[in-house]
Amino acid sequence: QVQLVESGGGLVHTGGSLRLSCVASGRSFSAYVMAWFRQAPGKEREFVAAISWNGGSTYYADSVKGRFTISRDNAKNTVYLQTNSLKREDTAVYYCAAGWGDIKNPSYDYWGQGTQVTVSS
Repeated sequence: QVQLVESGGGLVHTGGSLRLSCVASGRSFSAYVMAWFRQAPGKEREFVAAISWNGGSTYYADSVKGRFTISRDNAKNTVYLQTNSLKREDTAVYYCAAGWGDIKNPSYDYWGQGTQVTVSS
């Protein structure tokens, strides 16, 4: 069993930055593919970024490529999402997930409760 707790969300102006964190408790954090998803009001949850168990591979949605960076620190059981050049359309609840399998299509078993990111003009 893995529990995931996100933090770091908030209100930011367009062009600004936020660093989201997700701390995992439980066993075997370093074995999991970790990812960030987001869900905007009235829309379905969408994939944002994923990182392999050792941080050696990353994968991004086209909408955030070049602006967001996913990273992890297995010693701290934490995965990060650095969000830069934020746009209004990045406004959403951001969720952390832990899963198994190929980084581009893993099976996600655990989800956090989410952290709100609001981008205003």
